[in-house]
Amino acid sequence: MTTTSPDTPSAQPLRVERQRHPFGARHLQLLKRESVTPGFVRVTLGGPELAGFVSTGFDDHVKFILPQPGLERPNLPKIVDGRPSFEGERPTTRDYTPLRYDLERNELEIEFALHNTGPAADWALNAPLGQWVGVAGPRGSMLVPREFEWHWLLGDESALPAIERRLAELPATAKATVRIHVADARDQRPLGSAAQLDLQWVDSLTAAAEALALPAGDGFIWAAGEHSEMAALRRVVLAKPGVDVKRMRIAAYWKRGEIAHHAELDGAP
Repeated sequence: MTTTSPDTPSAQPLRVERQRHPFGARHLQLLKRESVTPGFVRVTLGGPELAGFVSTGFDDHVKFILPQPGLERPNLPKIVDGRPSFEGERPTTRDYTPLRYDLERNELEIEFALHNTGPAADWALNAPLGQWVGVAGPRGSMLVPREFEWHWLLGDESALPAIERRLAELPATAKATVRIHVADARDQRPLGSAAQLDLQWVDSLTAAAEALALPAGDGFIWAAGEHSEMAALRRVVLAKPGVDVKRMRIAAYWKRGEIAHHAELDGAP
């Protein structure tokens, strides 16, 4: 056991921090598409305007902006009174996680879950190479220390890009408990990590959360998916003895019957 004297500074506690980024909106072109599984397609966007792009949180989101009818490139938002605003007709936008980006090559990868049809998914599947889109943000990031001893990552199809990105970031000293629900078993895929990985594809995220015991030590709970399912999962997690609401994030990435839904579900009941 290591002890410290009054003159020896103790280790600083791990803290989750939020980081703001300068607003940026960019025109990028479709460079490549890849079918990952039957329910997912991954696209690579690129162009010189990606210079200066910043994404420091594994669950960041950018606004994906489709061109308005008759335009080769979409109108991009500008900050007006502290908020992004479009001139003229508002284009179709959706939120997506930046899966990977390479500033040397000026390339950004985004993955589309095809569980719901819509203009963004149709574009990802069918747009010709070279077509222009817009990407705005991210405006901020949540920085969850990789040094936490354990990490829970729970989610459905919409959460897979964030989960994959986080697993790629975690060190070998971390323990990652991952539970994922996909509607189609063909969408299950290998996910690697340097972390000690406990990965299960499950039929119910709520049941999976109920079966988990909160580990000892410092850790973080992250979950994302459909609104009602995340609300139920949140209740299960908050009922666990010892859970710290400051070390969890549960988000609704979509909601049945609604378009472009995104909501935070953290905090006390």
